[in-house]
Amino acid sequence: MENPYLLSIFFFLIAIFYSSVGFGGGSSYIAILILAGVDLFVLRSTALMCNIIVVSGGTYIFYQEGYLNIRRSLPLVLASVPLAFLGGYLPLSAGFIFILLGLTLFIAAIVLWMKNATGNNKSVVERTDLVAGSIGGVIGFISGMVGIGGGIFLSPVLNFMNWNKAKKIAAISSFFILVNSIAGLFGQWLQHPPYLDLYWSWPLLVAVFLGGQIGSRLAVLKFSNTTVQRTTAVLVLIASLKILNDYLFGF
Repeated sequence: MENPYLLSIFFFLIAIFYSSVGFGGGSSYIAILILAGVDLFVLRSTALMCNIIVVSGGTYIFYQEGYLNIRRSLPLVLASVPLAFLGGYLPLSAGFIFILLGLTLFIAAIVLWMKNATGNNKSVVERTDLVAGSIGGVIGFISGMVGIGGGIFLSPVLNFMNWNKAKKIAAISSFFILVNSIAGLFGQWLQHPPYLDLYWSWPLLVAVFLGGQIGSRLAVLKFSNTTVQRTTAVLVLIASLKILNDYLFGF
């Protein structure tokens, strides 16, 4: 596997940029680990652990600053947690996971690129508990299977629906990623022994902790991240096309 000290530089930068908008960075960690040739099950567990480390600090800071209302976030989370666990627990073949991962990263790249393209129109869907549960459940299930927290999908959806103000959506996304990453990780570990090589991955975990602490504090300020989002979208797109070429179009 690739030198973790070199990868930790990228992980540190990703953690700063993603945590500054309430994300954990899971899709980009996966993209980099795929390009580095890391084993599928190692990269899924490692990405989720990095997510948990990054958004734990972010969730706490958002809560302390008054941007996170946990009670109002529960309809999104209550449906997503069991489905994220189920997604992580499903005994899927490596080939299927890679194809799903490739398709998911492809969609994530497009969503991330287009995140700021929608205007501030009136809400297009009524914000009911049923709608919230449906959104959270679908995103949680897919995220659990793939090995990400799901914020990269949730945030654009909520922004498009004008669910709340931008910083409050970032806070909801951070909390959503935290609980779903934990659920997905437990689901994975119940399905097979933990694939987390701490001897190899500890520089990555330290890097995202430091980056997450910096980015989470920037999150309560006005931080322009469009260029970073779109640069990351390109990286995720490259990884998705590589996976699809190897595991789908190569059949």
